[in-house]
Amino acid sequence: MGIRYNLWLDPDNVAQHRAVEADLERYFMERFADYPHIRLFGADPYDYDAPFNRLYDMLMARANEYCERQWRGYVPTPEQLNRTFFRAVGRSNKFVRDRNDGDPDRPDA
Repeated sequence: MGIRYNLWLDPDNVAQHRAVEADLERYFMERFADYPHIRLFGADPYDYDAPFNRLYDMLMARANEYCERQWRGYVPTPEQLNRTFFRAVGRSNKFVRDRNDGDPDRPDA
């Protein structure tokens, strides 16, 4: 299978890539609004059954489908999806962290 990602196929189309990424970030923000507050992973960020991790996997798949449909076949890279997801997480007020979330640099950890 050949290269499918639009960013790799046409790296100079910066305006389109930025527009797609802004749209993906809005998409994630809108999906977060569908949930009550979402607890970020606790002491074990690698607990793949944790609600946040399950949400991440589901939204990555849905966002990829949305992008291909909305942008007429535009295929985002996994990095574009990941970056826009976490930018949206950072902007959203829907996420709460456990006191013991495994972040040693956090003042209240």
